[in-house]
Amino acid sequence: MYISRTIEKKLQYLSEHFPVIMTGGARQVGKTTLLKHFGEQYEGIQYVTLDYPKLRQLAREDPELFLQQYQTPLIIDEIQYAPELLPYIKIRVDEKNKNGCYYLTGSQMFHMMNQVSESLAGRVGILSMYSLSRAEIEGRDEKPFLPGNTFSHHSEDRISDIFDRILRGGMPKIVTEEGLSPEDFYGSYMQTYLERDIRDFVHVRDENRFLKFISCVAARTSQEVNLADLAKDVEIDRKTADGWLSVLVSSGIVFLLQPYSENTIKRIVKRPKLYFMDTGLACYLSMWNNARALELSAMAGAMFENYVISEIIKGYANQGMDVRSRFSYYRDNNGREIDLIISENGKLYPIVIKKSAAPGRSALKNFSVLSALPGEIGEGAVLCMSPEVIPLDEKIRIVPIRCI
Repeated sequence: MYISRTIEKKLQYLSEHFPVIMTGGARQVGKTTLLKHFGEQYEGIQYVTLDYPKLRQLAREDPELFLQQYQTPLIIDEIQYAPELLPYIKIRVDEKNKNGCYYLTGSQMFHMMNQVSESLAGRVGILSMYSLSRAEIEGRDEKPFLPGNTFSHHSEDRISDIFDRILRGGMPKIVTEEGLSPEDFYGSYMQTYLERDIRDFVHVRDENRFLKFISCVAARTSQEVNLADLAKDVEIDRKTADGWLSVLVSSGIVFLLQPYSENTIKRIVKRPKLYFMDTGLACYLSMWNNARALELSAMAGAMFENYVISEIIKGYANQGMDVRSRFSYYRDNNGREIDLIISENGKLYPIVIKKSAAPGRSALKNFSVLSALPGEIGEGAVLCMSPEVIPLDEKIRIVPIRCI
């Protein structure tokens, strides 16, 4: 069963304006399925995967001969296995001077992006894919969330249903196969990730220690990054912890939300906060296999926040928008915090996240820090389990998470 992806529109757009389209993201988020579905709509698009050892060997040892075997347009899956192809792809697209020639996928962008940028500068359109968003799962239109654009919408969400979603995550296979248990799926997923990505590209000597590291990261979801603590818990040095975290970020598994900073703000925490882009994987790694137990646990608030933040990020990424510099958070040394700030068209849109269904006017105290921010402040939102959009004052509203 194919689930329509919001990012299809951006893929179509890039194919009309760039000779090469690079689609990156973590394993099994649907990159290959997306491109195959796209190819089915146009006769003549061929597909080849470098998962096959013989094809991979040919692509590495004789890139020119490899490309001679296929007509364009061509989908090349898992391009990270043969970066030797990139200079030859550049030569071919320069000769053809035509858009939509090569469609590349890669599940290890930390290994590929420097080489893609060097070999195909100005010739490649880049897409970042994540697991399915709620809007995609439900088959409804998806738009980037901004507090000022929320609509009056009655939500029938129940907190138990949300934690069911959090536990299962949004990987296409686990969404389409309802009988597949998260524990079985993510256990297999991690084994594949360790064997095909970490072993091949990062050369981690102790895979068990790396697994312990990523589990420790999952246990700290929605928290500020503390490399010293991570390194101590896993018994590695800080430099190794920093390198391993970079691997998780670059492969699309973890997103680092940077602190909002301006030169005029002095009393601000400088460490980023970390979020998993698939909550199901975060739950598996932090050893949760029961949604009710998670909902009642001390980690419930962190997982709920992770879910909301990742859904908002997916909403922007699925439109092909750059998510790296658009989002931030604010926390000062007094512990006052805005969970998410969206920078859009010169305005700052503050968002506070609450697991409660009725946070009330007391939630306004979180927004008291806004006077410290130098930019123009737009509308704000308290994203929560409320069934309705409710104004708190002239600029801040309670908003159901259904609106994202």
